[in-house]
Amino acid sequence: MAGEGLLYTKEHEWAKVDGKKVTVGVSDYAQGQMGELVFVELPAVGKEFSQGDEIATVESSKAANEVYSPVTGKVTAVNGELESKPELINEDCYGAGWICKMEITDAGSVKGLMDSKKYDDFVKGL
Repeated sequence: MAGEGLLYTKEHEWAKVDGKKVTVGVSDYAQGQMGELVFVELPAVGKEFSQGDEIATVESSKAANEVYSPVTGKVTAVNGELESKPELINEDCYGAGWICKMEITDAGSVKGLMDSKKYDDFVKGL
């Protein structure tokens, strides 16, 4: 189920946009597909990413999965708690399990993201 007020990519990342700031994480659907997470590789603060670039890696007992940047921007903060508690993504993917915060440098990159209804419909078709 998608979180209200969030935007999504087809790769199952979510973005909570607040002006030029955005919080990024992986959707409930994605964390459910991956299973229990055991490791998260976070991006470096200050690093810039284009929309669709690999921004982080999350590993479960099943496999390693890439997390892609939903927008073009610069990382301003990372959720360091995930380094010792990667399971926060499984427990609260839309809250305590956020991956990073970014400053959007290309406002147009937000336009292609799906709202929660479109994302729910997209997931139902998988």
